[in-house]
Amino acid sequence: MKKSIWMSGILAASLLAVTCQVSRQNSRSTTQTPANQTVETVPAFTANPSPAHLTPEQSLKSFRLPKGYHLELVASEPMIHEPVAVAWDGNAKMYVVEMDTYMQDVDGSHEHDPISRVMLLEDTNNDGKMDKSSVFIDKLLLPRMLLCVGHELLVNETDTYDIYSYKDTNGDGVADQKKPVFNPGKKAPGNLEHQRSGLDWNLDNWIYVTVDPVRFRYTNGMLKADSIPSGSGGQWGLTHDNYGRLFFSSAGGEVPALGFQINPIYGRLEFRDQYSEEFNAVWPIIKTPDIQGGVQRIRTTDTTLNHFTASCGQVIFRGDRLPSDLSGDLLISEPVGRLIRRAKVSNKAGKTTLENAYQKEEFIASTDMNFRAVNMYTGPDGCLYIVDMNRGIIQEGNWTKPDSYLRPQITRLGLDKNIQHGRIYRLVHDGIKPGPKPQMLDEPSSKLVTYLDHANGWWRDNAQKELIVRSDPSVVPILKVIATGQKPASALGRLHALWTLEGLNAIDKTVILKALTDEDAQVRKAGILLSEPQLKQNDESLLARLGDLKTDPSFDVRTQLVLSLSYSSLPKAKALAQEVIALSPDNEMVARAQKSLDKNEDVKKFGRKLGSLDETDRKLVLTGSTIYKSLCTTCHGSDGKGLESKAAPPLLGSQRVRNRNKEIAIRILLHGLSGPIDGQTYPDVMPAMGANDDEWLASVLSYIRYEFGNNQNPGVRPADVKAVREQTAGREKPWTLPELGK
Repeated sequence: MKKSIWMSGILAASLLAVTCQVSRQNSRSTTQTPANQTVETVPAFTANPSPAHLTPEQSLKSFRLPKGYHLELVASEPMIHEPVAVAWDGNAKMYVVEMDTYMQDVDGSHEHDPISRVMLLEDTNNDGKMDKSSVFIDKLLLPRMLLCVGHELLVNETDTYDIYSYKDTNGDGVADQKKPVFNPGKKAPGNLEHQRSGLDWNLDNWIYVTVDPVRFRYTNGMLKADSIPSGSGGQWGLTHDNYGRLFFSSAGGEVPALGFQINPIYGRLEFRDQYSEEFNAVWPIIKTPDIQGGVQRIRTTDTTLNHFTASCGQVIFRGDRLPSDLSGDLLISEPVGRLIRRAKVSNKAGKTTLENAYQKEEFIASTDMNFRAVNMYTGPDGCLYIVDMNRGIIQEGNWTKPDSYLRPQITRLGLDKNIQHGRIYRLVHDGIKPGPKPQMLDEPSSKLVTYLDHANGWWRDNAQKELIVRSDPSVVPILKVIATGQKPASALGRLHALWTLEGLNAIDKTVILKALTDEDAQVRKAGILLSEPQLKQNDESLLARLGDLKTDPSFDVRTQLVLSLSYSSLPKAKALAQEVIALSPDNEMVARAQKSLDKNEDVKKFGRKLGSLDETDRKLVLTGSTIYKSLCTTCHGSDGKGLESKAAPPLLGSQRVRNRNKEIAIRILLHGLSGPIDGQTYPDVMPAMGANDDEWLASVLSYIRYEFGNNQNPGVRPADVKAVREQTAGREKPWTLPELGK
């Protein structure tokens, strides 16, 4: 789903670009790396794709895939409609989130009606296709996150931070028990595309989400929140690899992948060269005129999307029933381009880098104009699962207004008529049979322990989670045997044993010290992470043992050492961190890790700078800080300097921010801003935020003016906003700088 905050104001030249029918061969080479060998049943490029709705059987014929790969239909309408996310319980029952009111017409009418659902699907004959369904939860407001924990399902809806647990106690496939597990009782700001996704139970037993600066711990049936000072980042979609590294994406900032260098709890760290500019280019196999970013995002030679603009639903594939060279690759969906990117993930001296697996080609691409993949997962059977909303419009109503670039394309093609469909596919490969169905919810804890070393990451993750949810102490002895290497297990098996012990509150110093000397670098890194509680207690003997790792051959280990040493207040810890940096003079990852920590510490201390403000302004700035970090950073950057993708203008130093006349900034936030900004043209316009109340707008502007412009007098009060709102009542189009200059 497109989550941009800015939208192109250029409309006049668009129709010429849309009608361009130059052959694909003129636009780029179709040469592929040898690994691809794309099946030729689907053309390399289709100049005039039909916008008509296709049956599932027709859609299956629309995909261009590497040789040997095939998509199979798992579920489709009428069993499901408008699916956006799925989760499996320990017995492989599939829960599907439906956003049934998402863009049912070009205006997004009745979008917030509480009529969406969570469906429960089952495959009763093990043929890979769902044949039994029930409405597990009905009458929801655009549900967006879900997570299975034991026999319960955790669900979050749009416009609220609340998370509830649902349970079916009589086995009829319908939830009959509901209880709150996280209930702050606050309304979530922003439209549905600027709110959280995720609930990803990571290797470290923290549950991560996007957008909001928070993570959760599942304890005694409740979610306990822990703040992430610098924010978690990202928008729609979140995944982790075998070692707990998180991967976010930001459609609004046109950033296909971010946040994967270090855990966000330590701050933010990105590199200019973590992937090349060429990586941002995408390669659809059909003309894609319905591009919200306008003509700047259209490849003029063939009218295709030229850049990531709606990256979402990413997954690190960790299954065991597709070719082994796919394992560990990052897959990113681009629903506007009707394609899925395959990125090779590399570790270069501790720095993670990404590279397209193919030359000017994509892993999966479709000629079906309604193919809208919005989420992907490694499944219980070891295959890849793709959630396809299969619809015409994939941008929220803020970006389809009458004066937008996109609206004429939607209406001309009739895309607004393609609604209430949806498919779930699984990717299979010739000669590789999907794996068996798990029965974890019915098996003893001793059996679950054996799955911690399973070849399929889904099994390892869910066995660990189920053991922790059960809180069964009987498995602690065998877990310690596995974690310390006394019982043969792979490095991944030892990792999951370590973190299962941590989740059971059964990790001890002996186990940690053994992990610090493990032959595998990722296990040693985990040992450092697990030592952080003792470092907080300033355990000097443990600190001495950590010192043995200062010249570790793995820069992953050295980087983690610098990060984790920040938990100790001992001067020896700070000296050791500096020594690690000095012993790695040519490694930018180690040095930058410390800089991220320093900046993170500044964020923690942010409140101290507010002492000069009165209580009202201080409250507004603090509230605005939370809103900005969860919503605005995806385009303007956390530091207000904008992004390298130039998705939006910088705020730092902007005259609109620094100007003593508060009305200019208020007008922009109320109604939006279009056209060139300070001589620079941006892909999108600033949409109106006037749907939010006066206090919300005053808070955002107070923070922006305080942090990026006029920190002695941020001074935007709700009454100021109210006055400008009344003066400009009836205005429906964005401002331009010449208008504001008057």
